Amino acid sequence: MASDDEFLKHFNQNFSESGDLPDEEMEARRRRELNEKEVKVLGVYEAAKGAFILLRDGRGRAMPIFIGHPEAVSISLAMESHATPRPLTHDLVRILLERLGARVESVLVDDLYNNTYYAKLSLTANSKPIDIDCRPSDAIAIALRAKAPIYVADAVLEEAQVEWREQES
Repeated sequence: MASDDEFLKHFNQNFSESGDLPDEEMEARRRRELNEKEVKVLGVYEAAKGAFILLRDGRGRAMPIFIGHPEAVSISLAMESHATPRPLTHDLVRILLERLGARVESVLVDDLYNNTYYAKLSLTANSKPIDIDCRPSDAIAIALRAKAPIYVADAVLEEAQVEWREQES
């Protein structure tokens, strides 16, 4: 087995989804038809509850995801194509993936369970697809840097959509 294959095997064994949630919670999360819709990041906003990103699909459905302040800054910088003097964490992840020969294919926000969003970062490494469970904010920050598409499961969009009108200046 090549060293890259050994690394991926070890990585997948140690960071698999099986230990993340009890089986009954994993089963409750997996009962949705995905029917993925591509979304665009409209922006990063501040609200009383904290920062959030706003996603919108081609039908105009808007969906907020509340995120931490560091992720909000990282996503804003990526949206503005702003380079920092030293790589931020999401830049570092993108650089590591590229240097290891992996390519970011897409992001999928695939569930909303107990008011928590779940996402998968889809990669290709050594011609093999790899899905990595991660926070949507991290996945989106990496996808923006890699210029990869972002998708949301239709059921998640339906459940989380909000009325949103662009504010005029």
